[in-house]
Formats: sequence, C-alpha cells, structure tokens
Amino acid sequence: MKTVKYAAEIVKELQRSVILISEEEAERLADVIQTAGKVFFAGAGRSGFMGRAFAMRLMHMGINAFVVGETVTPGIGPDDLLIIGSGSGETQSLVTMARKAKQLGATVVTVTIQPDSSLGSLSDFSVKLPGSPKDQANAGNVTIQPMASLFEQTLIILYDAVILRLMDQKDQSSRQMFDRHANLE
Repeated sequence: MKTVKYAAEIVKELQRSVILISEEEAERLADVIQTAGKVFFAGAGRSGFMGRAFAMRLMHMGINAFVVGETVTPGIGPDDLLIIGSGSGETQSLVTMARKAKQLGATVVTVTIQPDSSLGSLSDFSVKLPGSPKDQANAGNVTIQPMASLFEQTLIILYDAVILRLMDQKDQSSRQMFDRHANLE
C-alpha cells in the first residue's frame, strides 16, 4: 500500500471509531467543563499530547485550562476538573494523580478504552473510546496502525468536537478565539 492509501485507510478507521462514542458521555464532558473553575489535563505519551492540544483550545475560548506538570500550573481544588486521557486506564502515575485530585475535592474524568480500569473506577465518570490499547486487532476494531494510534487520533477528534460544542453553547467564533492566540512568535 502506498502512503496516500494508508492515509485514506486511517480516515476510514477514524470514521468507524468516532461513531462508537457515546453522545451522552461526550455531552456530559462538555457540560462538566463549562461548570469547572479550572480544567487540568494529564496523560502519558501521545495521549498527553492530545490533552495539551485540548487545553490550548480551551484557553483560546477563555477557559482556565492547565497541563499538569507545567511550571505555571496552579493547584487543583474542589471546584476544578481533572481530565485524564489514558487508553489502558492503568498508568500508575496517572492513577496516583487521580487519587490526589479526588482527595482535594476535584472532579475527575477519564477518557479511556477501559472505563472499568483503575482510573475509570476513581473517576466521577468516564468517556469510553473504542479500541484496544497498543493492539492492532480487538473486539472488531481492526486497525492497520501501530500501537495506540487509533485511540490517540480518536481522542483528539473527540476533544476537537467538544471544542465545537462549547463554541456553539457559548456562541463563540473562531475569530474570538484568535484574539487569545499566542502573539509573540
């Protein structure tokens, strides 16, 4: 298969994946973001990169969004939200972080393939994404892509869809978001 044909197959996989996301869970995620004081993101590896991209877009909307581990990230508290992206839901550093956030009174949401995982169990609720972490074939979700690529791509698509939903709910335009875009580069 040639490169463009691979790209076309990836798009087909994403179409099959996205239609399996629960509308109710996705709407609940958008709703909880709107009511949070501050929104924090965590994830390991590529899942973490997707969370960083989501935090950036929320900042563009004027929402107080932070990435855990950055030097400018404030403390989390009872009115705040921690969103964790984790395919397996078992990454121990993230489990520890979720426990700490819960102890401090924050709401925890995990976006995962495994809502019955350790992270899913600690969370106030989970958003389930289809697939199998680091596996190319599971439960009818066959992918040509390596490792957890399909999960990570579906994750960023969900996050971008939530941004569009929030823009609609807040009657915000892309132009308004550009006003908050970095301007020193």
